[in-house]
Amino acid sequence: MAGTTNEDGDAGFQIAPMVDVVFVLLLFFMAAAGSQIVEKELNVSLPSGRTISRPGPPPTPILIEISAEGRVRMNNKPYDDVASRDLPQLRAWLTDTITKFGDKDPVILRPDPQTKHQRIIDVLNAAAAAGVKNLTFS
Repeated sequence: MAGTTNEDGDAGFQIAPMVDVVFVLLLFFMAAAGSQIVEKELNVSLPSGRTISRPGPPPTPILIEISAEGRVRMNNKPYDDVASRDLPQLRAWLTDTITKFGDKDPVILRPDPQTKHQRIIDVLNAAAAAGVKNLTFS
């Protein structure tokens, strides 16, 4: 049946190869449709060129640096000694500053890459005890 010919020598129309081609095309388009990327709209607020007016002066960052040896300096002024884990001077100064000016001033923590993690945790505990809410690493 696959090789039937008429008297002119022509092979008759074969349906099986045509069905195979249709199935291959169907599979190709199904696979291509599955890999299509659907774009979605993201609601992102982009910054505009205008400045937002805030009452009063802009916030002044408080920079806390920790040396590799564990010495704590805040705004280039040394606080507490290396042996103190509670950091009472730093905690008192931060508490006093937050009481006077509020917590709008950002606190930037800048540890040396060789600083032990325990000393960084000590400074973070002192900042948390003082009520610092705006803290970042640099």
